[in-house]
Amino acid sequence: MEVMKPLIDEQNSDVSDEERENNFLPVEKHYQLDSEEGITFIQTLTHLLKGNIGTGLLGLPLAIKNAGIVVGPVSLVLIGIISIHCMHILVRCSHCLCQRLKKSSLGYSDTVCYAMEVGPLTALQKRSSWGRYIVDFFLVITQLGFCSVYVVFLAENVKQVHEGFLEDKTASINVTVTNNSSEKRSTDLRIYMLCFLPFMILLVFIRDLKSLSFLSLLANLSMAVSLVIIYQYIVRDIADPRKLPPMVGWKKYPLFFGTAVFAFEGIGVVLPLENRMKDTTRFPLALNIGMGIVMTLYISLATLGYLRFGDDIKGSITLNLPQDQWLYQSVKILYSFGIFVTYSIQFYVPAEILIPAATSRVEQKWKLPCELVVRALLVCSTCAVAVLIPRLDLVISLVGAVSSSTLALILPPLVEILTFYKENLRLWTILKDVFIAVFGVVGFLTGTYVTIEEIIYPASTVLANTTESISAVLNATDLVVGLK
Repeated sequence: MEVMKPLIDEQNSDVSDEERENNFLPVEKHYQLDSEEGITFIQTLTHLLKGNIGTGLLGLPLAIKNAGIVVGPVSLVLIGIISIHCMHILVRCSHCLCQRLKKSSLGYSDTVCYAMEVGPLTALQKRSSWGRYIVDFFLVITQLGFCSVYVVFLAENVKQVHEGFLEDKTASINVTVTNNSSEKRSTDLRIYMLCFLPFMILLVFIRDLKSLSFLSLLANLSMAVSLVIIYQYIVRDIADPRKLPPMVGWKKYPLFFGTAVFAFEGIGVVLPLENRMKDTTRFPLALNIGMGIVMTLYISLATLGYLRFGDDIKGSITLNLPQDQWLYQSVKILYSFGIFVTYSIQFYVPAEILIPAATSRVEQKWKLPCELVVRALLVCSTCAVAVLIPRLDLVISLVGAVSSSTLALILPPLVEILTFYKENLRLWTILKDVFIAVFGVVGFLTGTYVTIEEIIYPASTVLANTTESISAVLNATDLVVGLK
């Protein structure tokens, strides 16, 4: 969650202004950190941690439920290893292409573009610019998807805090009145989303991310404190793992895949960080250590969270925390504040890609109003997706299956084959890359299909709600009979 500033076509600094005007290209996401000097090993490590830890972490316990207490953690380790390997592939391909093309640095989209240009297929060489557009497209989808996830997360957590406050307020009244009051005061989740909309629009009107530096620091601290409190709660009462299913049916596994890939959301910051590091030879070590810490955090919270709450686990583990204790209510507030600030940072990438194209044909005096309108419409689009799909787990799984799998699993191995095909690639390397790409494509297709099916026909949700309603009626009947 670091404040980063995209640069436009940084790698093409040797091109004249004339050529730049004649060859208009999409905005390249080179993230320049606040300092003009290179960043140190520790700073790189810190940025890697910030770039990978977000709402995906809190949704992993439910992902384990969709895979099983044995299959889930094992699969999470495998997906993590593959994702880290793909990050290394991307860095190696970028280095190789920089040396061949005499470039100082390349971002993700340019790496894909030039890999297609030097590849063996004439059809790909002629359409190499498509590689840049493909990466830009999925980056926009990914980042706006993250923003939609944040809207749902904010609404669900604030709704719980608000309802918990109302319950405390009516605690002195008798049980019947309290129950009736809770029902009357229960507000639809979508109302909370719409309440956040004007504040998010105002937030993204801040065009210079340096203005958010202090808020970003506070957000990082609040999320770190929240995670510590969450850990100390879930380790108190761990259930027997033998009571939980070791493996769930394959019907639910694609939902796990989407959430797991969504969690490893940091591939977009790998090349920018490597390009900004003082000693780039130490970047692979920083990547291994940083992602090792991230994987440890993911697996521990995912497994312990599922062990603690079992089948009652929700889309975000914060929603399982007690509503009658303000320490745990404060966790939801603190993490929500961190996510609210992060919204503007995640929003910056799609804004820098889409806004120049939208304002390129507008007169100078209308450029700023036009930009603000585009920003507001983009925020409204993320809110609209959240309103249409008001389930945190499904939004996470859909974004992970569609866009995160493409950027993190499908493109890097294909880029490696295109980049190094002239260097007599070993057979096992080709087979490995093909396997990873096919794995990503299968996850993309099945994850998208199952998630969309769950959105359109939420049978499991309806069944669960029906069961809960029947149980509640039976419990109420038993209580009345007992009182009589």
